[in-house]
Amino acid sequence: MRVVLYTGKGGVGKTTTAAATAACAGARGVRTLIVSADAAHSLGDVLERRLGPRPTPVAPGLDALEADSREEMTRHWGRVRDWLMELFCYQGIDAVVAEELALLPGAEEIATLLAVEEHGRSGGYDLVVVDCAPTDATLRLLTLPEMARGALRFVLRLQEAASAVMSPLARAIVSAPLPEAGVFRDLEKLLYVRLRRLRALVRSARTTVRLVVTPERMVIDEARRAFTDLSLFDVACDAVVMNRLLPDEARREAFFRDWARVEEERCKEVAEAFSPLPILAAPLRDDEVLGIEALRAHGEALFERAEPDSVLGCRARVRFASDANGWRVELPLPNATNGSLDVAKLDAELIVRAGARRRAIGLPRRIAALHLESARLDGDLLVVRFAGSAAERPPCG
Repeated sequence: MRVVLYTGKGGVGKTTTAAATAACAGARGVRTLIVSADAAHSLGDVLERRLGPRPTPVAPGLDALEADSREEMTRHWGRVRDWLMELFCYQGIDAVVAEELALLPGAEEIATLLAVEEHGRSGGYDLVVVDCAPTDATLRLLTLPEMARGALRFVLRLQEAASAVMSPLARAIVSAPLPEAGVFRDLEKLLYVRLRRLRALVRSARTTVRLVVTPERMVIDEARRAFTDLSLFDVACDAVVMNRLLPDEARREAFFRDWARVEEERCKEVAEAFSPLPILAAPLRDDEVLGIEALRAHGEALFERAEPDSVLGCRARVRFASDANGWRVELPLPNATNGSLDVAKLDAELIVRAGARRRAIGLPRRIAALHLESARLDGDLLVVRFAGSAAERPPCG
């Protein structure tokens, strides 16, 4: 199954671009599902169809749905949520507030990925296009399986230990609701089965992000930061969509001359910043792109020389390598700067912080036994070197 996620700063046209991609793919014979992951769903408005949490046929070869985080988390988080609600209500918290507090942090993001993963495993679709929320929410969506897995494992161990000691005695004398065994089973299933699948989905070579930008300074800057953050978590981008470009007839008008000049400069900047990814150009339309026919035409223009479900481009991912001086980890971090980076080794993990984002990279046992010697940026590549005794040094490779 191929998964393509569209994101960008709010208002750049990512919903239209995602829907146009899906409409184009469906028309070319690719069994396609488009999923809205934005809490403020606008996919139905663009398709001019009423959508819900179940796939709705909107055109031959194309289904659509708007993910419902509450419904998904009721299915996957039900007993844990019920116990947390009991506990909060026991402490005097209003039932409505308790229900909100009992939702897993990042529930909306997890619900979307669970829906994508389940429909993908069903075998009913060749391509799933995800219309994501604005950039920061998308980064939470894509990094949550890795971040939540570590946090939930720690909480699960604490709760299991406390329950094993307290429950047999405490149930008879403590009125507060204590977790049943089913609560732990649900937590284990979410942690060891579902989150593992979600991590595999996000890291798969068949899953890529496409960044939608317009020729505006703030939009481009946000996309560049997102590109760095996605690279930090080893999430692949395969293209950038340059949206709402002036059509050729407008460029010939004197009124738009300066606008066209700035636009050309920004396009060159984007091409350099996101190299070697391809840049897909989408013109500014004279009206809103609404309805299947308009979306299909927009998609055909966007993918005139490519297939919408192809992996359009790629960059290197995290790599472990060796030479005569020891082992090294190479992590692509486009647009990063030395001042924004913090690198450390903690036990068997390499901790990399880039700006506000932090990732723990598990190290192979051979490297985990060594000490961190240096970390430096070589262009867009973070190179972290490890060394030990002479006997530990590998042969040149």
